[in-house]
Amino acid sequence: MTTHDRIDKNAGTLPETTVVVKVPASTANLGPGFDSLGMALELYTWIAMSIAEKTVVHLHGEQTEGLPDGKDNLLYEVAVKVFERAGLAAPELEISNYSEIPLTRGLGSSAAAIVGALAAANALLPEPLPVEELFRLACTLEHHPDNVGASLFGGIVVAYWDGTEARHIGVQPLEHLESFVAIPDFELSTRKAREVLPQSLPLKDAVFNIGHSNLLVAAFCSGRYELIADAMQDALHQPYRARLIPGMPEVLAGAASHGALGAALSGAGPTLIALADAREEQGEELTDFLKNTMAEHGIDVSIRRLKPSREGVRVLTLAGNHRTFMETVRKE
Repeated sequence: MTTHDRIDKNAGTLPETTVVVKVPASTANLGPGFDSLGMALELYTWIAMSIAEKTVVHLHGEQTEGLPDGKDNLLYEVAVKVFERAGLAAPELEISNYSEIPLTRGLGSSAAAIVGALAAANALLPEPLPVEELFRLACTLEHHPDNVGASLFGGIVVAYWDGTEARHIGVQPLEHLESFVAIPDFELSTRKAREVLPQSLPLKDAVFNIGHSNLLVAAFCSGRYELIADAMQDALHQPYRARLIPGMPEVLAGAASHGALGAALSGAGPTLIALADAREEQGEELTDFLKNTMAEHGIDVSIRRLKPSREGVRVLTLAGNHRTFMETVRKE
C-alpha cells in the first residue's frame, strides 16, 4: 500500500491510500475432492479499493459487464464484513475491478472476488486481521473452502469447512504441471449444478470417493503424477452433473488417451479441465481432442492453457504517482 496524490477521480487515477490486489482464479474438486480440493490458476482479477466520500464501483472489461456499481456490488458487501469483523464502522469506498475470469463457468470468479475484497479491505485496516481469520470469513461467505482457499493461499489446497472452523494444508504442484481449460460458450449457475445432486449416496460410492480423493492428494504430494488419471475419477457429483454438459462424459473418459494426466469438471462447471505434463509436448493433440469432442455435441469451447498459480492473493506495491488502475493492471 502506498500513498498517491489525489487527483480527478473521473480520470480513473488511483487516489491516495489505495490498495490494489491481484487474485488468481481457481478450479475446485479436481474430480473426487468435492468441496475440499482446489487449485489456483494463472488467470486473474484485480481490485483497487480506497476510502472515499461516496461509494462507487468502477467496472472494467467484459467479465464485469452487468455487475452492480454501488453498495449492492459483492466487493463492497464483502469489504463491509471485514470492517465489521474488526469492530469498525464500514466507510464509504471507491472500488475498481477488472477481471479475466469468466462468470458462472466454474473457475472461481465469485471466490476470487470474495478473497480480493477481503484482502483489500484488510489492508486498509489500522490493525489487519490474520490470514486464517480471512479464510474463515471467506468460507462463511462462499460456504465451501476449496475455491477461496486456492485463491487466498495459491497452489493446491486441501481443506475443510464445518460451518464454524476452516482448516487447510497447501501443496505446491511440480513445475511441469499445467492445465488445459475448456470453457464452453454457455453459463451454468452453481445453484443449478447443485440441484441435480442427490441428498444421499450408496456407501460404495462414498468409499469410492474417499479412496480416490486420498490417492489424488497423495499423488500431488509425492509427485506420482502417473496416478492422477485413476485418482481423478468421481462418483459423487460428476455423474449427475454430466446431464447438464453435453460432451463431458466423453472428455473425461478420453482425455488421458490424448495426452492428459487426468480430467475433471472444474468446480460446478460447465468448464472442463485436463491436467497435463508440459514436458510431454502433447498440447496440440489435447487441445484438438477437447475442441472436437465438445463440437461433436454442438458445444463451442475456448481453450486456455494455464499453469497453476503458486501464489495466492497479492497486495501490489505501486511505484510512482498518477498511475491509473488500468495502467496498474497492464503493468502486471
